Amino acid sequence: MSATIIDGKEVAAQVRAEVAEKVSALKAKGITPCLAVILVGENPASVSYVTGKQKALAEVGMADRSVHLPETTTEEELLHLIGELNADSSVHGILVQLPLPKHIDEEKVLLAIDPSKDVDGFHPVNVGNLVIGKKAYLPCTPHGIIVLLEKAGIQTSGKHAVVIGRSNIVGKPVSLLLARKETNCTVTLCHTGTKNIEEITRQADILVAAAGRPHTVTKDMVKPGAVVIDVGVNRIPDSTKKSGFRLIGDCDFEDLKDVAGFITPVPGGVGPMTIAMLMFNTLEAAENARK
Repeated sequence: MSATIIDGKEVAAQVRAEVAEKVSALKAKGITPCLAVILVGENPASVSYVTGKQKALAEVGMADRSVHLPETTTEEELLHLIGELNADSSVHGILVQLPLPKHIDEEKVLLAIDPSKDVDGFHPVNVGNLVIGKKAYLPCTPHGIIVLLEKAGIQTSGKHAVVIGRSNIVGKPVSLLLARKETNCTVTLCHTGTKNIEEITRQADILVAAAGRPHTVTKDMVKPGAVVIDVGVNRIPDSTKKSGFRLIGDCDFEDLKDVAGFITPVPGGVGPMTIAMLMFNTLEAAENARK
């Protein structure tokens, strides 16, 4: 029996189509949702991510106020720009692409964004609201994982979900989302300090791998029929590719596809959902501003 592939590209396209429809309705009322993506420097991965976000903005009909600043931009200059965007009522969402150059304090920059425009869901106000179950902009990748489970028709209530990885970007927030009443999982969070991790992962009905290391999850760690969500994006050398590398996840896909019931591929699984949920959050920010 081979696992059912959860197609993130297809689900992300559905989300973007739904967002585009609502954007069109808002535009008819004289409001164009607008996102400002700030990129500092020339980090190749960051440039690629920002290009993907700009393409998605054009596709859903949103205004793009992206700003590309040189590597030499000072922290003060960046904070001044964020202040201007905070005060601009035509800008509904602000996203600062990480990582930033070493001379800029990332925490200070994220704190400077108005929480009502923090469509990445990283501001402590939004994180706090997520923790206590209040309305908040949800971090895009964790929210995308929940939507993937929903769209794949996977029953989550009462299931045991195991998350590998405790990052602020994926591991911790996805654990919180899985434990919410709407999703209703019992959640175990594993990390580098977890002993006998295989014993825990083998109990998982839903396994989320966000360790940031290739082939962290192998066949012997997965219960037959489990749902495996692979968040990892790891570059490994591959001379057959034009780029000289290929992308693989945190799971050994070939090893797992005959054991898991459902599995997300890399690329084409969780990745496309991140940008789709960013569009969703920006739309929500525009709707909130209108109210």
